[in-house]
This record gives sequence, C-alpha cells and structure tokens, in this order.
Amino acid sequence: MPTNVIMPALELAQETGKVLRWMKAPGDTVRKGEPIVEIETDKVTVEIEAPATGILRDVTAREGDIVPVGHTIAIIAAPTDSAAPSSLSPPGSAPSSLSPQGSAISSLSPQGRGQGEGPSGQGSDGRVKASPLARKVAEEHGVDLARIKTATGKIEKADVIAYVEGQKAVATAGNGRGGRLVAASPKARRLAAERGIDLRGLTGSGPGGAVIAVDVPLTLPSPQGGEGVAERVRVAPQVAAGERVGTVWRIMAERMTASWTSAPHFYLVREVNVARLRSWLETARKQTGARITYTDLLVKLVGATLAQHPRVNVSWKDGALERHAEINVGLAVALEDGLVVPVIHRADTLGLQDIAARREELVTRAQAGKLRPADIQGGVFTISNLGMYGVDAFSAIVNPPQAAILAVGRIADRVVPVNGQPAVQPTMVLTLSCDHRALDGARGAQFLGALADLIEEPLTLLV
Repeated sequence: MPTNVIMPALELAQETGKVLRWMKAPGDTVRKGEPIVEIETDKVTVEIEAPATGILRDVTAREGDIVPVGHTIAIIAAPTDSAAPSSLSPPGSAPSSLSPQGSAISSLSPQGRGQGEGPSGQGSDGRVKASPLARKVAEEHGVDLARIKTATGKIEKADVIAYVEGQKAVATAGNGRGGRLVAASPKARRLAAERGIDLRGLTGSGPGGAVIAVDVPLTLPSPQGGEGVAERVRVAPQVAAGERVGTVWRIMAERMTASWTSAPHFYLVREVNVARLRSWLETARKQTGARITYTDLLVKLVGATLAQHPRVNVSWKDGALERHAEINVGLAVALEDGLVVPVIHRADTLGLQDIAARREELVTRAQAGKLRPADIQGGVFTISNLGMYGVDAFSAIVNPPQAAILAVGRIADRVVPVNGQPAVQPTMVLTLSCDHRALDGARGAQFLGALADLIEEPLTLLV
C-alpha cells in the first residue's frame, strides 16, 4: 500500500514549508527513517525521513517550491508494487513530476488537491468529514465544505486553502483584466484580505517574487485614496535593498515581536556563587572523560528544579494553563541565519554524559542546518547563555509558548561576603524572564531560588 510523504507542520502557526533539496531521486529505494528531503520550515532547515520502506514515486514538489502544510509531496510505493500507478497519478503519467511540465503540486498554484481531485469529503451518511481547523478556515472564507474534493476522504486545512486559491484564480481569469493569480503564501493572502489590500500592488520577497506575510503592510490603506499609509509603508522596505534576511531570521523576528507584544514580561535576577559548581564540573570531566560544559550542568539542574516546581513547566494557551508531562529543556543557539532552539528531551532523567552528548549532537546539527523535526519540538523551558561572550547579565525574551527563559551571564571573580568577611569568589548572574500570564512573581522566585540553591550546592541532587 503506498504511503504519502506529507509536508509536515512543526509549529502551530506554520502554514507552508519550502522544499530545499531532494536527497533521493524518483525510482530510488528508500528505507523507513532514512532522510529523503530537506525542508525549510518557519524556524529551521530539517531533514524529513521516509515514513515507510519502498520506492519513491510521484515527487510532485520541485526544489524551491513552497507547499502548504498537509499536502502530499511524494508517494512511497511498496517494493512489490513499484510498477503500479499511484493514487495521485493520472493513468499514463510519468512516475516523476520534478520537471516543470510534470509538476502536479506547487504551493502557489491554484490547482491544489482541494480543487477537483479525488472524492469529496462527504461520507456515505451524507456528513462532510473535515478536521476542526479545516472547518474554521472554511467558515472564515465562507466556503461550503461539501464543494471541496479531497484525495483522502477527509478535508484538511490545506484542502480548503487550495480551494480558496482556486476560486480566486478563476475569478481573476474571468474578470476581463487578463491578470493571473498573484503568487502568495496562504498567510499573506489572509492578511491582505483582512486588511483590504490588493496583492497585485505588493512586491513579493518570497521565492520567485511570491508575496509572503512580511510583505503585507501592517497599516490599512488611506480612505482618502491617493498615496495612502499602506503605500508608504510598502515602499519603505525597498530602500533597504540588499538587506534582506533569511527565513530563520525573519521568523525569529516575528516570534520575538509576538512574544514581546503579547506576553507581559517580568524579570527576576539572582547572583549565585559557583565555586562548588566549578568543582563539580572539574570532577565530572575527570571521571567521565566527556566534554562536559557549564551549560550541561545547568541543563541538569534546571531539569531537576522543574521537576520540583511543575507549576513552572506550563504554557499559557487559549486563556488557560497547559501543564506539560515531560521536562524538555531548549538551548538557544545563535547561527549566522538567526536563532534556533534545539531541545534536550526529558532532561530531568538524563545523566551528565547523556546531556553533554545530546547537546553536542544538537549544536553540530544546528550549525550544519541539519536539525530534524523532533530536535526542535516539545521545548517547555529555554536556557540562553551569553557568558562565553563576556556578558555579565542580560534579560531574554520568553520563547513562546513557554512560560519562562533563563538568561545566563559569564562567570567572573567578584568580591562577595563569606561568613561576614569580604572574599573573592566566582559568581554568575541569572535572569529569569517570565510570562506573567503563566507565572506570578512568587512562583517565579521560588523556582529561581531553588535553582540557585542547587547551583551553589550541587551535591543536594544526591540527597
């Protein structure tokens, strides 16, 4: 039975993904779990693994295509069924559609699968089968779900978006102006529709000049006509020609702006004595021979502290607190293209060697642009360490939807009181940034105090 290769959704707000590179050619044998294609998502570049073992067929997304989440980009046929036509290929078609003439799916094409392929989402009982998100999107666009066709028998969000784009293309072609559908991402189309802005008047910065969300002006056009505010806003970025940023940087900017403008932040600061932490690090390195770092120690201690304070291991979502069962600690990693946060899952259960090995593996993959979807999913708390840059202290922005982030400054010898007398000791400044919707000052302070105690006396972990 053939298995679809689907454009994945790695983030709640992700609507599309860009196909960067196929690592296997049509007709190649692939094994389940083997990387077959590189996808650029809203946050990082990731390798997508084969969901099944078989023959790669019907590659319908070319390199460079931006494809809506949920769309099929290839088929993996069973090894014993390599000659059989796939469910998405018309009779007599070539097995591969990598050539422009054979491309069956392009994210910016109006001919999506919701336009006319496959059966409708209406079951034998007359009820339309659709996901809740598909129903919501259909309601927003005033679309009758019964008119949408789908290859799977259940209508998804991508089907609705494809249908809407198709209808717009038909309307554009039939309005006598001879214009073609403006290449734009679904998010850009939604934002433009909400703001009453004609996509044809915008300059796209996406692949092939496609309009993406950042190209849509934030301000509504002037009601008096002429050179409106929106026009001035649109023109302004063109002055900064040559200063374009990559997708990772752009998304980082959008996410941090969203966090800064929607999550009320407050900050708690604590200077801690790290003399015993330094001794622990030296001992751990000698005993294990592993390249253990202060960051590894902090991951271990933060994991243990989150286990003691599960009320911090939460997210604010839809007006309520969402408690997380696992303790997954993210590490902020600065790349040339922007900031990414790979995740060490179940950090509270790992030993120091395991944490060090996992951290080294993740950082290496992040720097090589080879992070996998699982590497960046599920983070509940983030550590951002700028101590290696000589920064004494700083305040970080909460990484949504997490409740808090820990900013770590450098370790330096400072004069501090010891038994009532001034002494020179190694200290470090910690700053805990909190989303006040999920945490209050008392809970944040209790967490930071417990973490500080563990840092100043790590052997407490053994008690």
